[in-house]
Amino acid sequence: MSEQTGIANTQQALEKLARKSSQQTMETSTVASPGARATAWAVKVKSNSSYNAYNVRAVEIGQPGSLPTEIGSEMQAINLAESFLQTGQLPAGTYVAMSRVGKKNVFYAPV
Repeated sequence: MSEQTGIANTQQALEKLARKSSQQTMETSTVASPGARATAWAVKVKSNSSYNAYNVRAVEIGQPGSLPTEIGSEMQAINLAESFLQTGQLPAGTYVAMSRVGKKNVFYAPV
């Protein structure tokens, strides 16, 4: 494939996403590079802080059949599946995969 064809294919993919949105195409992508850190980790929701912001704590996944072990200290994370204008409804004790985006911790957990 020539460089021009690759660029054209990329442009077509971006145009398709712009028309339909990434949620309608049911696609997920992650960019990784050699030596990169984990892009997501498991956390347990401890409580609602305000609106769609939650207090969470990282967990370490152990052997199958064992409960995850809480590690580190609590931090705040935003649930992108909930409104930014209403109090969140995600129950404490829920496990989610959290990512760091810029300076914010985020996760997506529909209620």
